[in-house]
Amino acid sequence: MSGANIGNRGSQAGSVLLKSLLGSAAVLGLSVSGLARAQEVAQEEAQPAADNPEEATGNEIVVTATKREQTLQDVPVAVSVTTAETIERAHIRDIRDLSTVVPSLRVNQLQSSANTNFYIRGFGNGANNAGIEPSVGLFVDGVYRSRSASMIADLPDVSRIEVLRGPQSTLFGKNASAGVISLVTREPQFTLGGNVEASYGNFNAVLLKGVVTGPLSETVAASIAGGYNRRDGYVTDTGSGTKTNERNRWFVRGQLLFKPSSDLKVRLIGDYGRIDELCCAVVNLQRSSPTQGSSQVVQALGGQLSDPANPFADTVAYNIPSSNKIDNYGASGQIDYRMGPLKLTSITAYRKTHAITNQDSDFSKADLLGRNYQDLNIDTFTQELRLSTDWDGPVNALLGAFYFNEKINQHNELYLGTQFRSYADQLITGLSTSLGAPFTLAQVEQILGNASTGNPAAYVGKSFAPGTGFTENYHLADESYSIFSQVDFEVAPRLTVTGGLNYTHDSKTFQTNSLSTEFFSALPLSSYYCSGVTPANGCTAKGIYYDNTVNTVAFNIASGPAFANSANPLTVLQWIGANQATYLGGIVPAAQATVPKLQALSALQFLPPFLNLPNAVENGKVKGGHWNYTARLAYDLTDQINLYASYATGYKAASVNLSRDSRPTAGDLTTIMTNSAYTALRLNNLSAGSRYAGPEDSQVFEAGMKANWGIATLNLAVFKQTIKGFQSNLFTGTGFVLVNAGKQSTFGIEFEGMVKPSEELTITAGVTYLDPKYDSFVLSGVGDLTGTRPAGISPLSATIGGEWKQPVGDGGDHLILHADFHYEAPFALVEGLPNLIRKDPVTGALLPNPYADAIAASTSRKQEINLLNASLTYAMANGIEVAVWGRNVLNNRTILQIFDSPVQVGSISGYPSEPRTYGVSARYRF
Repeated sequence: MSGANIGNRGSQAGSVLLKSLLGSAAVLGLSVSGLARAQEVAQEEAQPAADNPEEATGNEIVVTATKREQTLQDVPVAVSVTTAETIERAHIRDIRDLSTVVPSLRVNQLQSSANTNFYIRGFGNGANNAGIEPSVGLFVDGVYRSRSASMIADLPDVSRIEVLRGPQSTLFGKNASAGVISLVTREPQFTLGGNVEASYGNFNAVLLKGVVTGPLSETVAASIAGGYNRRDGYVTDTGSGTKTNERNRWFVRGQLLFKPSSDLKVRLIGDYGRIDELCCAVVNLQRSSPTQGSSQVVQALGGQLSDPANPFADTVAYNIPSSNKIDNYGASGQIDYRMGPLKLTSITAYRKTHAITNQDSDFSKADLLGRNYQDLNIDTFTQELRLSTDWDGPVNALLGAFYFNEKINQHNELYLGTQFRSYADQLITGLSTSLGAPFTLAQVEQILGNASTGNPAAYVGKSFAPGTGFTENYHLADESYSIFSQVDFEVAPRLTVTGGLNYTHDSKTFQTNSLSTEFFSALPLSSYYCSGVTPANGCTAKGIYYDNTVNTVAFNIASGPAFANSANPLTVLQWIGANQATYLGGIVPAAQATVPKLQALSALQFLPPFLNLPNAVENGKVKGGHWNYTARLAYDLTDQINLYASYATGYKAASVNLSRDSRPTAGDLTTIMTNSAYTALRLNNLSAGSRYAGPEDSQVFEAGMKANWGIATLNLAVFKQTIKGFQSNLFTGTGFVLVNAGKQSTFGIEFEGMVKPSEELTITAGVTYLDPKYDSFVLSGVGDLTGTRPAGISPLSATIGGEWKQPVGDGGDHLILHADFHYEAPFALVEGLPNLIRKDPVTGALLPNPYADAIAASTSRKQEINLLNASLTYAMANGIEVAVWGRNVLNNRTILQIFDSPVQVGSISGYPSEPRTYGVSARYRF
C-alpha cells in the first residue's frame, strides 16, 4: 500500500466534499451579506444578547474570554464557542470530539487514554511526556488543568466551551502560548430541574448521564451530575484475547452555590472521575527491510504483526493488553464579591491525577518488551485573585495575580521479555553475515569477556536477560506566579483601546533516580579495538588486537602497548579461519570478523546507563521570568459590525524531559569528559541530549471583524503568529528528543459564520487556512528543517453544519435534524522518523544525505480527514427526546500518528482512528 494512502479510507470523496464545503461556505457568506441588508433596519434596536443566556445563539452568546462577561460580538478576540445544544445534537461525548465542530482545533489521543494532544492554529504539544506542559491552556470553570489527563473524561453539565485562538498569556498565564480551551459548566439553579440521558450504540456502547439541580434554601442551591460510559473495544487483540480501544469510565460532580446577597456569590465544586479501560491499539505500517531484518526476526519468533497493507483491519496481537487506570479528582472554590462598580474574584483549587498504564510496546506477539509500566502522580494547587470594574464609564480595568504549585512523581519500568535474547541473537547473526563476518550473540559475549577480563565465559548469558531493563524515577516540582492587568479605554465614541500586561516567573526543580540493568547496553563497544595503532604508540585502552606477522590474536587486559616488541604495525582485529579458531579455542570458529563491526550492534544498546541528576555538573534546576503584552484597537463601525486589530505575546515556561532519553547537553557532556574532577560521572555509552527545553515566546498580529445582523453572524480573523523556541518533542521509539526550534511562524485566515434564513433552519460554517513554516530549526531530531513545513498542521480545515427544526402538530413537539461535516486537507503527521537516519552499519557515522529516508517516510504518509456526523431527534413538549445518531457516518479511517516501532529498526507503527459509531438515545428534561 502506498504511503500516501495509508491514512485515509474514503479519501476519493475528499475533493468532492471539499468543493461542496467551500461552495457552501461561499453561499453562506453571500447569504450573510444579502440577509444583512434585508435585516439591517429591523435589527438596529436588537438587544446584544438573548434574554436567557443559555438560549443565545451566534454572536449573542455571552463569553468570558477576557475574564469579563461580554457577548461574542463585543469581545474583540478570536474565539469559537460550542454551546450545550450543539454538544447534545452532535453527540459529543468528550473533549476529543470537539475538533469536529471547531476547525482551528485539532485533538489527538495517542498511546493511552491519558495522552491527548491539543493544537490550536497548528501550535501545540505536551501530553505524552509528563515534563512538558501543554502550549494550549486547559481550564474548567476557571481552574487551570495542567495536564490533558485531567480533561479526558465525559463532559459534565456543560454550558459552553470557548476556544480562544492565539497567545492568551496576558490573562491566562504561563502556558497559553498557543491558545486556551475553557469549559464552563452550569451553576446550580434556585428552581428544581435537570435532565437524564440514556444511549445505546454499536460495539455494545452504553451511556448513562444526568444532572439534578435545585434550591436547598433561599440562599443555597446545589447540583449533582454523574455519568457512566462503557463500550466494547473495536480492535481485536488475538494475542491477549481481549478487545482494545474500549470505553469504561464514570464521573460524579457536585456543586453548591451560596448567594446570601446580590453582591456575594460563593461556588464550591468537587468532582471525581475514573477511567479503567484498554487502550490504545497500534498497527504496523511498514516492516523493516530484509537487510535490517527486525520485522522478519519478530515473525520468526512467532510475533504476529498487523498487515501494513490493511491498517484498518482492527486486529492486533499483543502478549498483554494495554491497560489504563486513571483517577482524577479535585475541589475548587470561587468567591465573587461586588463592591459597587468593583468585583473581587478568588478561585482556589486543588487537583490530583493518578494514572497507571502498562503496554506491550513491541506491539507483537513476540515477548520482546515484556513490560512498559508507568505510575504517574500529579498534584496541583492554584490560586487566582483578581479585581475588575464593570461600569458604563470610559475606563474599565482588571488587575489580578495567579499562583501555581505542582509536584509530579513518575515511576516507569521497561523490562525485556523472555524472547528478547533470541531476538538479539538472530539480529546479530543476520547483521554480521551481511557485513561478511558472521557471529552469534554468545560468541560476541565470549570475545568481549575475554577482552575485558581474560575469561571468555565472564559475559556469556548476561545480555538481554528476561526481566532486565530500565527502571525510572522522576520528581518535578514547579512553582510559578503571575501578575496581570488589562485596561479598556474608550478614547472616542465607538473606539476602544486595550492594553494588557503580565509578568510570569517560573521555577522548576527536578531530580532522577533511574537505573539500567540491561548488561549489553552498558558495554563500551567502541573501546574494544584500536585503529591505526603502531608499536611505537601502543594502545592505552583495553582491547583485542591482531598481529599480522604470526596471524594470532592478543588481548590487552591492562592499559599499555599490546605488542611492545613487534616490528610490524598493529591493525584492527581480524579473525582468519583456523588460525583464530586455534588461538581462541573455538570461541569464534571458522569465521572472519572485524572488531569495529561490533559497533554496528550499538542499535541494540537502547537502554544505556543513565546519568542521574542533580550531580556535580547539573543542578537539576531551571527558572526564568517573562513579560507579556497585549495591545488592541476595537472600533464599532456600525451597530452591527465591529472591527479590531491586536498585537499580543505569549509565554510558555521551560519544559523538562522526563524520559529515558534525558541526557546531558553537549556542553555539560564535554565538561564531564574533559575535566578530571568529574571522572565518576563518566558512564559507558553516555551521549549528549537534552534535559529540558527552554521557554517558548510567541507573538501574534491579528485583525478581525465581527458582524451580527441577528438573522446572520460573521466572524473573520487574519493573523501572523510566530513562536520562538517552539518545544519539539519527538518520539524515538523508547524515549523523547526534546529540543527548541529556532522559530516557527504561521500566516492564517479564519472564517466563522451562521445564517438563520428561517425559524426552522440554521446553517453554520467555519474555514481555517494555515500557511506555516520553520523559519529556523537547525537541530531537530532529523537534521536541519529550516524552511520546511511543520508537521501536524493541515493547510485547510473546514466545518459546515446545519440544523432543521420542524414543528410537529400544535402541541409543541419538534423534529430536529442535525448534521456537521469536518474536513482537513492532507498533512504530514511528523517531521521525521529518527530510526531511519542513514548511518554506516560499521562505524555508525552519518552517511551523505543522512536524513532523506527519515523525512521521506514520514512526509509521504499524510492524513486527510473527512468526518460526517448526524442525528435525528424527536423532541416532545413534555421534555422527552428520542434520537438516532451516527458519528463518522462515512466510516472514514485515518492514522492519527506515526512513529518508529520500538526495538524494530526500519519498522513504522501508527494509531488508527475510530470507525463509524451509531446508536439511539433518550433524554428527559424536567
